[in-house]
Amino acid sequence: MAYQKKERVSREDRGEFVSRRRPSIPATDKIDLNDVEMLRRYVTEYGKIIPARVTGVTSMQQRQIKKGVRRARNMGLLA
Repeated sequence: MAYQKKERVSREDRGEFVSRRRPSIPATDKIDLNDVEMLRRYVTEYGKIIPARVTGVTSMQQRQIKKGVRRARNMGLLA
C-alpha cells in the first residue's frame, strides 16, 4: 500500500495572515542619512532596525539605513 501525499493548501486559502513586504526603494537610489522621517519607517516603535528581508531593501541600502539610524540616535533625533 503506497502512502498518499496530501495536497498542500496555501496560507491564503487557510485564512492565515500573510505578511506583505514594504515597497522597496529603487536599488539605484541612495538613502538620505539626514531624512529622519524616512529613517523612522525602518525602525520599530521600540527602536529596533527592521531587517532587510522584511523591508525589501538591498544590502547596501540596509547598511546605509543602519548608519543613518545610528547617527540619528546619537544626535537625539531618534529615540
